[in-house]
Amino acid sequence: MGLDATGTGSGPVTVQRGVPAGAEWRAAELYWDAFGRKLGPALNPPDKAVSFLATHLNADRAVCALLDGQLVGLAGYQLGGRALTGGSASDVLRAYGRVRGLHRLLLLTLFERHPAPGQLVMDGIAVDPGIRGRGVGSLLIEEVAAVAAEHDCREIRLDVIDVNPRARALYERRDFTAVRTEHTPYLRGLLGFGAVTTMRRPVEARGPRGLCTP
Repeated sequence: MGLDATGTGSGPVTVQRGVPAGAEWRAAELYWDAFGRKLGPALNPPDKAVSFLATHLNADRAVCALLDGQLVGLAGYQLGGRALTGGSASDVLRAYGRVRGLHRLLLLTLFERHPAPGQLVMDGIAVDPGIRGRGVGSLLIEEVAAVAAEHDCREIRLDVIDVNPRARALYERRDFTAVRTEHTPYLRGLLGFGAVTTMRRPVEARGPRGLCTP
């Protein structure tokens, strides 16, 4: 893709679509670093969680940032019924056992988000701490927007939790608008957050014509 930003390595940070072959474990580590606090009760311990995420990753449902050929950031999205993080109920039960797995499945249902017709649901951004603040998140968002446009989506939707103001500020800078906040005080003790805000950004039609399916 044509997007890039100045990095600290020998070249620029470049953005590509899809997790590079062989980088699935690194992608899972970045994702867990960004969202482990929220997903921990469902997928802990961390080593098992990263292994589960890497094993069931849908590599074609991400845009990735690379610096000197190394994966340093990614943004997942849900399109055509598939998201970056995969794994069926039977996969969870197989990995965690039937008794503990059932409890984890109930927790995972709290995070399920399904796109309405014409929507692309963005599944958050994970950037290596060493290069945060250098515009990588913005590059990833704009590449997701390009994907949405090419599939004729009318808007991008995402959810941000109340304990992540930095992420919300980034989304607001990239033209996302808050449309609804769901207060969930009953989850604060369990998952560490007490409210979830839904944000949306309209998509400008451009690129090859396609079909955005829920």
